Amino acid sequence: MSEEILINVTPPETRVATIENGVAQEIVIERAGRRGLVGNIYRGRICRVLPGMQAAFVDIGLERAAFLHAADILGDDEQPRGENIAALVREGDRIVVQVVKDPLGTKGARLTTNVSIASRYLVFMPNFTNTGVSQKIDGEDERKRYVENHEGCGGYIARTAAETVSEEALHRDMAFLAKLWCTIKERCDAEGGVGLIHEDLPLALRALRDLVTPEVERVRI
Repeated sequence: MSEEILINVTPPETRVATIENGVAQEIVIERAGRRGLVGNIYRGRICRVLPGMQAAFVDIGLERAAFLHAADILGDDEQPRGENIAALVREGDRIVVQVVKDPLGTKGARLTTNVSIASRYLVFMPNFTNTGVSQKIDGEDERKRYVENHEGCGGYIARTAAETVSEEALHRDMAFLAKLWCTIKERCDAEGGVGLIHEDLPLALRALRDLVTPEVERVRI
């Protein structure tokens, strides 16, 4: 099977297509003026608490306040709190959040306090301590190898691309994510108002990070 990736970058937009045997399987478009917010991490401030909806509105520096539900607030036991929202946050509280759903129409972005950052082979979830494996890695030996070698290393999840990857490559990704998280934490703890503290890579670089596998014969840019 022949696979290739096409990347077209112009000032208004970037387009990425995955091709198998000459047939387009997926096309992703990112427009410069409407780049998605999913994955971005913000320092926010609770601006309104709505007990009836079990939710709060959070000012993260965007045009509209973002939405945080009680079920998306993690507790110390790595589980969603799910309590009365008024017992979890109060107006004026500072909070670090990540966007899980882009704004749509008159609705603001959807948020979570369960922050995660991704690399080529791993996803790091600093609020967790358990090791996980992508469901798309279905080889039992491969799943067992990852769990046994990385149990106790922290909240890392092996992405699909991690299948059959060497331990050296995985540890390089771990070191990269640990360093990146330290940088993000420093920004979180620094003095300042609401706003963006971490943004994911643009589409062209995300494609190279996430889509290039040994099966891809070429990348055309």
